[in-house]
Amino acid sequence: MEWSFVAVILAVALVCPRASSIGANWGTQASHPLPPEIVVRMLRENGIQKVKLFDAEYDTLRALGKSRIEVMVGIPNEMLSTLASSHKAAEKWVSKNVSTHINTDNVNIRYVAVGNEPFLSTYNGSYLNTTFPAMRNIQIALLKAGLHNQVKVTCPLNADVYDSSTTLPSGGDFRADIRDLMITIVKFLVEIGGPFTVNIYPFISLYNDANFPVDYAFFDGVSQPVSDGGTFYYNVFDANYDTLVHALEKNGFGNMPIIVGEIGWPTDGDRNANVEYARKFNQGFMAHIAGGRGTPRRPGPIDAYLFSLIDEDAKSVQPGYFERHWGIFTF
Repeated sequence: MEWSFVAVILAVALVCPRASSIGANWGTQASHPLPPEIVVRMLRENGIQKVKLFDAEYDTLRALGKSRIEVMVGIPNEMLSTLASSHKAAEKWVSKNVSTHINTDNVNIRYVAVGNEPFLSTYNGSYLNTTFPAMRNIQIALLKAGLHNQVKVTCPLNADVYDSSTTLPSGGDFRADIRDLMITIVKFLVEIGGPFTVNIYPFISLYNDANFPVDYAFFDGVSQPVSDGGTFYYNVFDANYDTLVHALEKNGFGNMPIIVGEIGWPTDGDRNANVEYARKFNQGFMAHIAGGRGTPRRPGPIDAYLFSLIDEDAKSVQPGYFERHWGIFTF
């Protein structure tokens, strides 16, 4: 069977020079998932050199073997409790899902994402006691397997783990109810050389607030930029990212590497979700970071993964119908 793919955005390789690093999220919650080898071919043909997964599905990882594509493999939140309570379970998971694929299939695994946005307020604290112990046990397992220098532990977090007391980036700090836990996790990541991974969604800012200025969600500039003590912000991405930078600086972690784990715009499911806006946002974002300029508070290249490769029609629509329509490709 022949497949052909149409990019909702411009081909990544064409619009994002190497100054910044662009990858893509590969989710598989679809009623008719594409064969993994087809997706890998699509990644390679479009110059996407990094991929972030939400699990460690065998066929997916095997298809990535010898592709040289850099992989962030994922551990679902449901597994955190088991991994937190058992060194043996962590060692078994690393052996099966990391060591085997690196040694046998030549998969370029660079990160293990332990959990996915586990501290979302909607989870009501379900993973507060298991996330950090699971991260620690996976790190110990990587150490035992001799892979700790090659594979780094991280934890993709929603941007709601920090906020601003002043609504300006300079007022940024970690959310009061999880502040001590966040500092423990960040300290651990610094010690092992792991990055802080954050998911930033300007679309959600617009979705949640009818009065949010639409042009501030994009990258074309605004007539009234936000002034933070003489530093001007022309888009909400820079402001959100720098709120995190300030939170890290405030707690003594100013040099912490940051990865944007998810960023994108849906093409359907809301009045602000359409192909035109998705193209405008994704192309605008890549052009914005292409020069390696960074943000006002953190100049330099930005490491990011677009969300997501293809629409996922089996995802929960509890957050909104747009959840099934994040694909940057259609076929």
